[in-house]
Amino acid sequence: MIPSTRKQPLPVGVTFLVVLAVALHPSFSSDVTATYSPPYPPSPPERGDYNITKNGTSCLMTHMGLQLNITYFSRTQIKAIQEIVNLRPNMTKHSGSCEADRATLKLSEENTNLTFIFSLNSTTNMYHLSGLELSANLSDMAQPLIVINSSLDYLRGTLGHSYMCRKEQTFYVGQNFSLNTFQLQVQPFGVTGDQFGAAEECDLDEDNMLIPIIVGTALAGLVFVVLLAYLIGRKRSHAGYQTI
Repeated sequence: MIPSTRKQPLPVGVTFLVVLAVALHPSFSSDVTATYSPPYPPSPPERGDYNITKNGTSCLMTHMGLQLNITYFSRTQIKAIQEIVNLRPNMTKHSGSCEADRATLKLSEENTNLTFIFSLNSTTNMYHLSGLELSANLSDMAQPLIVINSSLDYLRGTLGHSYMCRKEQTFYVGQNFSLNTFQLQVQPFGVTGDQFGAAEECDLDEDNMLIPIIVGTALAGLVFVVLLAYLIGRKRSHAGYQTI
């Protein structure tokens, strides 16, 4: 016969010490993995006016909100992290140049520099955003982030016209950097009278306008079908009365 044994409870003092040790040192607990929710992205950025002048008149005009989506190695977290940064118009300085077939816009805020490069095809009279350059040195970066891409094809427009996109757009620039734009209107060439030319809207805006047109057309068609069915039914009913 196996003798029965009964576990003796720990003395009150020992129990208190164990609980205190677990409270002060989480490594004693079996649930040691703390989970953190990722930070929410900031609200949409404010729109800023960044215009370049030549001989006293505007030669490049932009009105847009900008958001940087960057990935870098964090010194404090010792891992690669993703961060979304809004450019603040009231804290951003701008400069640039205008040439016959090339226009540049450089935006600088503290330790961040963002440069737009626009190119014009004089044969087709079409322009586009051909390059973006970013250099950033945030306080938590293990090393400065530099991304350059000179083979882009965004913001295509016609000479003398502006390019407009009310919707949010994302421009992929490199592995560690993409640019989000909000309520954008740009004209890098053919500016007259310090005003934007007629706007050529992006596909996103055109699709957004197309939806209510389609819905309205469908509703109008439905009303027509119902009205036609009503008139046919009424005519048949009237013909039946005449036969009787």
